[in-house]
Amino acid sequence: MSDFARALKVGRPPNIVKLFPNSQALLVSGKVIDRALAAKGRAMTMAANGRNSFVIRGALRAAQRANACLIIEIARSEGGAKAYCPTTYWNMALQVDAACNELGITVPVAIHADHYGIKKESDLAFALTEIPTLFEAGITSIAIDASHLPDDQNLLANLALNPMIPAWAGLETEVGEIKGAQGLSTVADAMFLIQGLNAHGIFPDWIALNNGTTHGLEASGQGIQVELTAEIHRHLEPYRVSGAQHGTSGNSSERLRAIAAKTRTTKANVATALQMVSWGLEVNDYGNAILDEDGNFIKVKGEGVSEEMWREMVAYATDKGLKGGGYKSLNLPFEPRLLGQPREIRERMVRRVEEFVHTLLTQVFNAQDTAPLAIEAILKAGSYDLKPKASRLEDPAQWSEARIRERAARLNTDKGSGGNFDD
Repeated sequence: MSDFARALKVGRPPNIVKLFPNSQALLVSGKVIDRALAAKGRAMTMAANGRNSFVIRGALRAAQRANACLIIEIARSEGGAKAYCPTTYWNMALQVDAACNELGITVPVAIHADHYGIKKESDLAFALTEIPTLFEAGITSIAIDASHLPDDQNLLANLALNPMIPAWAGLETEVGEIKGAQGLSTVADAMFLIQGLNAHGIFPDWIALNNGTTHGLEASGQGIQVELTAEIHRHLEPYRVSGAQHGTSGNSSERLRAIAAKTRTTKANVATALQMVSWGLEVNDYGNAILDEDGNFIKVKGEGVSEEMWREMVAYATDKGLKGGGYKSLNLPFEPRLLGQPREIRERMVRRVEEFVHTLLTQVFNAQDTAPLAIEAILKAGSYDLKPKASRLEDPAQWSEARIRERAARLNTDKGSGGNFDD
């Protein structure tokens, strides 16, 4: 029996086995992906934002070519109860599993619920009901994002929601809204969150920071502050938490290589770039769509969607008042239309994503040949459950709710003005 076959037998989490009992797709916990990239070192893999089916298929094909682990994800704003994408928290695993079986994908893939946002304390009650449904639908990893709240409420929200998350699942937490140079994360607020979780026996696989980057379209390529990220990761080293890099679409390949090489980042989110690439728009090294002198997107003839379809998409956007990053709202209404295009058009959409993702995985992220490392981790554990990397270092008595609020009041951190956290 091959290593892949053995890993397929023991490495799929219970929810995946229940949903897809006869599948040959190796859908795994996010913990497996993190361990593989950490084992390689100086490497991170893509968390591809699957806003449409063409992105999902292209990213899977690229990962297979690169022999790399992969994460497919969608954020709550994109694929939650008010979805503007055809991919949702509840159908993403189904889409990925079907595509893996059709395409013969044999690399490990995690299904990640990104940015499960808690923007106010009243969101908690709803989240306690909704989060279990995500895992019932095949999610294998989740990011609890209460970074919009004050530090004490962020930590307390993570503590309140953790019982809803299976112990085997990948777990990401976040400190600092993703909003550019304002309100940058600090060692103090990152340590506060991770130490507080550690005291309660919660050991996240990833932490996302506000390290200077943004979501959506960003032309400068100067977002990520590599040294700040490295410094925070150094202080977090005893807690064995990896980094999750958000907002990569606005950063140059050189800067992304530096994040992989100089920090403990193992997960890099790529969203807007993949959508634009699939449609056939001209993009720069940062993955951002290039605009003409009138501020309009430039469609590359013979790439992505048909020219006729692109004209229809632009007309729809104009009618709805959508500009720039607002074009993301085209994903839901146009998915059926795009799937109805001729095979050769659909194929070139997927192929363009595949080439873009393959380049990032192999020439920027250093993710190639991490699939065998993930399979090795599964076989070593003999299970889908890799257990935490970390152990408890903090005294729970020092992290009661009252102590948490006292500690937070002493933090001297500048959160900046409110950010755009729709992605």
